[in-house]
Amino acid sequence: MLDFNFTPFPVIETERIILDRLNHKDVQEVFELRSNPEIMKFIPRPLTKNHEDALEHIKIINDKIDDNTGINWSIRLKGNPKLLGIIGFYRLQPENYRAEIGYMLSADYHGKGIIPEAVNRLIKFGFEDLKLHSIEAVIDPGNHASEKVLQKCGFVKEAHLKESEFWEGKFLDKVIYSLLEK
Repeated sequence: MLDFNFTPFPVIETERIILDRLNHKDVQEVFELRSNPEIMKFIPRPLTKNHEDALEHIKIINDKIDDNTGINWSIRLKGNPKLLGIIGFYRLQPENYRAEIGYMLSADYHGKGIIPEAVNRLIKFGFEDLKLHSIEAVIDPGNHASEKVLQKCGFVKEAHLKESEFWEGKFLDKVIYSLLEK
């Protein structure tokens, strides 16, 4: 079984972006992301209503890092401290050498290749540093942009679960993509 330790926090860089730890200074950007119905359309979670909700979300993320049960990074362009999005391993399964990746990005940066760049770097981190055997992504079947990202990054469709989650009075389908360590 894997044993995760996120201390010190791993700051990760790519050609264009820095993935670092969220903090209370990111509250406005987290609020903007999580209160935007268009960005949250495929994420069955409540919309953030105010800065207190956003600070609580940041706290939950950081608590999971501190207790080594999950890890999320802020996405920033190099040379710019503004948070553009969040990416991370939301559900770690150390007993299965598996983790679930998830991400969200400000609409201003959609279509610029930022998420594939971040996903590819986290794939490398997941397999090389965390010693994962597989990485999964769970998406709404209507989220074609996310599906394209996953396919571009080498993920394959494993399952389409019909009406497997109940959210806001209706049953939702979900699609699972995965990538095995090469």
